[in-house]
Amino acid sequence: MWLYILVFILTFFIMEFMAWFTHKYIMHGFLWSLHKDHHRKDHDSWFERNDTFFIFYALVSIGFFLLWQNGILDIGLAIGLGIFAYGLTYFLVHDIFIHQRFKIFRNANNRYAKALRRAHKMHHKHLGKSHGECFGMLIVPWKYYRDAK
Repeated sequence: MWLYILVFILTFFIMEFMAWFTHKYIMHGFLWSLHKDHHRKDHDSWFERNDTFFIFYALVSIGFFLLWQNGILDIGLAIGLGIFAYGLTYFLVHDIFIHQRFKIFRNANNRYAKALRRAHKMHHKHLGKSHGECFGMLIVPWKYYRDAK
């Protein structure tokens, strides 16, 4: 049981690195065509081409569930749930809290919340795929905590 809990937690934290890596080198790299509408609102739809990345990770999570269900990978459930939990956290923090795709969590004003919003705002000040900063989601550079006093 402890192994599954450890794998779940480890998977969740590895996903923060995966989000950073994917965001910096794939979204701002060769798949910029899917991500650029997140930086420049060149559409009228609530959905963005950028949401494709959310679907990709959901499919990866489902793949691990299927590996577990078919007896191929015993820890597949823990990995799938870790990816799912990170995806849910990403949706709540990035899409709802930061970008207000739904108008809730507007009054969170602690130091972490302020630092998180500021770091993301600094990321979005760059409208092109180059010269970006702050590619992660949950781990915020210390300088934004200092600014959030």
